[in-house]
Amino acid sequence: APSSAFTTQPRQQQSSSTALSMGLKTQIVSKVVQNPITAAVAGTALVGTAAVKVVLDRPSRTYNENSVAEEYDAWTQDGILEYYWGEHIHLGYYDEEEMKNGYKKKDFIQAKYDFIDEMMKFGGIDEEADKGAKVLDVGCGFGGTSRYLADKLGPKADVTGITLSPNQVKRGTELAEERGLPNAKFMVMNALEMDFPDNSFDIVWACESGEHMPDKEAYINEMMRVLKPGGKFVMATWCQRDDREVPFDKKDKRDLRFLYEEWTHPYFISIEAYEELIDATKLMSSVKTADWCEPTIASWRHSIWVGVYDPRGFIFKPTKYLKCARDAYCLERMHRAFKRGLMEYGMFAATKAKKDE
Repeated sequence: APSSAFTTQPRQQQSSSTALSMGLKTQIVSKVVQNPITAAVAGTALVGTAAVKVVLDRPSRTYNENSVAEEYDAWTQDGILEYYWGEHIHLGYYDEEEMKNGYKKKDFIQAKYDFIDEMMKFGGIDEEADKGAKVLDVGCGFGGTSRYLADKLGPKADVTGITLSPNQVKRGTELAEERGLPNAKFMVMNALEMDFPDNSFDIVWACESGEHMPDKEAYINEMMRVLKPGGKFVMATWCQRDDREVPFDKKDKRDLRFLYEEWTHPYFISIEAYEELIDATKLMSSVKTADWCEPTIASWRHSIWVGVYDPRGFIFKPTKYLKCARDAYCLERMHRAFKRGLMEYGMFAATKAKKDE
């Protein structure tokens, strides 16, 4: 039978369907009219929901020259992010079995440690082979990964974390002292204009910092510059899909703008665009890339659920309620953007070529 047989109803059936639909609508309207209290409550709820959505859909933290430092200072000071995310301000890793069994069964904090281990593997970083390495953590947060690497790579390793946030440097230093890790240190520094000499580090690590960089080319160039010949580079960053073949439509652009402006991002670029920037330096070996959307996507909703299960991190901070609501809403918007392929989780690894190569 032709396909139209499955999509077009006979006229009589359409009439019956229309009559049934109109009948149901009439009954519903009749009941609402008969019960004005129900109508008032329903109307108020609808208006309230619409009003809240209008507020949440209006981005509140647009990027500017100082916004990244200010926002991370605030997040560090209020303690809510650290309460729920622990020492690691990045997504977690969930393998296929954990996803099949239900991501909420996995410890939310452990997922972040698993991510670091997987990122080390992806970048070819081995705790024995790279013992004693000099490491740069670009966009270190309050230093969870820096401390983890300092511990993993041993006391002879030297790990430096840089961030724009003075509060993160203060908190990262406090935690390093508490953990007895003098080989992890932190400083305020602009990743686009680093003070380090050329060829300073054995490993350059960047996890979820590229999103905030207003100049992606300078970001890549600086990391390649400070990496020693033969050194290892590994990066994880949120990316938007490559729109050169299929341009973004109005919804895509609207959603991206929200994600830029709610969490103080200047803009995202694609995995392909980052790879091209790395290649353009002519300093690196061939770049390995991957999209880790599948093993990380659970983090977005898991982040919301940990707050639902344990509200103690924010319940006694009423001045932060709106901010927490906005963050939860943005987490959900992020989940949906990754799920429909608008966003991708970019992974990159490369080795800096030696002079004789």
